[in-house]
Amino acid sequence: MSFSVKSQAAARLSAATAQSVWGARAFWSRFLLALLALLASWGSAAADSVPGSADFRAHVRPILETYCFDCHGDGARKGNVAFDELKTDQAILGNPELWWKALKNIRAGMMPPAKKARPSPEQEQAIAQWIKSAVFRVDPANPDPGRVTVRRLNRVEYRNTIRDLIGIDYDTQAEFPPDDTGFGFDTIGDVLTLSPMLLEKYLNAAEKIVAEAVPEKKEEAKAKIYARFFPSEVPAGSKARRAYARAILKDFARKAFRHPVDEKTIDRLAALAEDVYERPGKTVESGIGQAMVAVLASPRFLFREEETEAKSSDTGYPLVDEYSLAARLSYFLWSTMPDEELMRLAAEGHLRQNLPAQMERMLKDKRSKDFVRNFTGQWLRARDVDNVQIDSRAVLARERGADPEMERLRRRYRDLEEKGEEQISKEEKQEMADISATFFKRFGRPLHPSLSTEMRKSMREETEEVFSYVVHEDRSLLELIDSDYTFLNERLAHQYGITNVTGDDMRRVTLPADSPRGGVLTEGTVLVVTSNPTRTSPVKRGLFILDCILGTPPPPPPANIPPLEDAAKGLTNETPTLRETLAAHRANVLCASCHNRMDPLGLAMENFNALGVWRGSEFKQPIDAAGTLLTGESFADFKQLKHILAQKHAEDFYRTLTEKMLTYAVGRGLDYYDVETVDQIVSRIEKSNGRASALLSGIIESAAFQKCRQPSSRPVKLATLTLNK
Repeated sequence: MSFSVKSQAAARLSAATAQSVWGARAFWSRFLLALLALLASWGSAAADSVPGSADFRAHVRPILETYCFDCHGDGARKGNVAFDELKTDQAILGNPELWWKALKNIRAGMMPPAKKARPSPEQEQAIAQWIKSAVFRVDPANPDPGRVTVRRLNRVEYRNTIRDLIGIDYDTQAEFPPDDTGFGFDTIGDVLTLSPMLLEKYLNAAEKIVAEAVPEKKEEAKAKIYARFFPSEVPAGSKARRAYARAILKDFARKAFRHPVDEKTIDRLAALAEDVYERPGKTVESGIGQAMVAVLASPRFLFREEETEAKSSDTGYPLVDEYSLAARLSYFLWSTMPDEELMRLAAEGHLRQNLPAQMERMLKDKRSKDFVRNFTGQWLRARDVDNVQIDSRAVLARERGADPEMERLRRRYRDLEEKGEEQISKEEKQEMADISATFFKRFGRPLHPSLSTEMRKSMREETEEVFSYVVHEDRSLLELIDSDYTFLNERLAHQYGITNVTGDDMRRVTLPADSPRGGVLTEGTVLVVTSNPTRTSPVKRGLFILDCILGTPPPPPPANIPPLEDAAKGLTNETPTLRETLAAHRANVLCASCHNRMDPLGLAMENFNALGVWRGSEFKQPIDAAGTLLTGESFADFKQLKHILAQKHAEDFYRTLTEKMLTYAVGRGLDYYDVETVDQIVSRIEKSNGRASALLSGIIESAAFQKCRQPSSRPVKLATLTLNK
């Protein structure tokens, strides 16, 4: 073939190839365009077919457009949130954390801001229902009980359990390291870990406890044993002794593990005991004691193992079994193991149907004091008052002016005080009383407000007694915010400037009509733990109210925020008040958003100094306690603020207290799927006019308390390993 012919053939082949390639490209282009159009149509159809998205577009978005787009739409992205950018199903329904924050802000009255138009209650309810049903996928008839976290006994629970199980008061405060806390409580399973060091301490504790409770020698056995573990004489014969040891260990392990124990485990414990007491010079009691050590070192004792009931045919979450329910109940209300009545009802399968009666019985028991002490100690930070550092002289120096006569009387009082109670005469005692009365008349407070060990103890007792009174007398929970009474002894009454209270015993005292006291926020514990060492802290106090009373804590402050005192450097006043200093601090845009929420609340408490004592001035300037909340309510003093919190923010307080107590009870932080459970309890409280019993029964009967997603076998596996060792 000639070159020209070849060239012509190649040209024809090239043209054909090019035509084929371009044809293929055109085909695939048309195919891809058609596919994209089909996918788009499917996406549109899918959007229309998802009820949650359709409801959002039809009913929720119009409300947001009217009331929220000024800050969160039409180009505005306050808080990095723009509702008009939520276009796809995933964007609308796939971010529960966003909608959880929105729900909190709407309910708290913080969104929209006070000066903006607000949705009607019906519109707010419509938004809340859509969030819960479409985004959270809540089933009101079957709320999500949340995940199960294996919970180790904390120091308080361990001490109480050993006391009730063995009768030994083991000082866990001295022997064990402090427990970690999460979400404000030391009952949280996620942080109650078991380090090698703590495991070693548990092993040592088990040996010490059993050594104290169970004698080693026969003479000690005859002299020291009354009937806790060894109700009868040890029988003769190896078979009879084995049966004797087995029976004792079966009952002991059942109580310690808070569940019936399988026969294989009992056989191994009995074999361990026999291996010891068959040795020369050893007693049966000492052998049983060694098996008890194994029980106390077992994770089935140290951790709260839980099991579930056999699941019914419905699709609901499984109930925890009645033994697990008994343990949840006893550690919630007593901080200790279940007693025999709870275990008996669990064995019969009758505990769940008798919960109201058992709750009433348990609250009447003296062990409920541990619930009061441990919950208030952490919710209200009352336990911190024992160690917080306050410089009384620096605190009082902010309030005193130069007064030579008062200084002379103060020095004279100090001189007499330093002589000691036994050294001063009757006349000098009267002189001290006269000086103290002069200070009461002049300043409305004692001469030397102090934070002695006894004063701190009295302050904490006041907080516990008030909470206990509300719970045990089934009073309104709102009395924790505003009431006409408190509990005082002579020492604390003197600190508060209240007369006619004598003696060391705490008792209920009706307050004068014009008294600013009444409610937990005016108690010494709260006032002291929310102060700085040398002065009050309106920031800490405002944050405390937002977190512990209203449930709307601000986010953590940005990094590198300058100290509050730096804001005072530009002021012309020689000694600016805290109100003036905070006003200068809020001038910083980065600080304003959070401080606008905290400062009005904290400044309203400025009449109470860092010692919990009432004062009228700071640096010779009258205290100005007036303010306006971010939600729009104005007040002239703290007494008016308490009234606003109790009357207009009652639901916020019910919800916050429910969340705090539920967290304490179930041992985990709450999540968005807990909203329905909390709402049901709050509704129950509101229907009862705020009664404390509605809160407690609501928690105990809730899905979060009675059910679980799935049990954990970890404690059982660890127990097997420990027992083998």
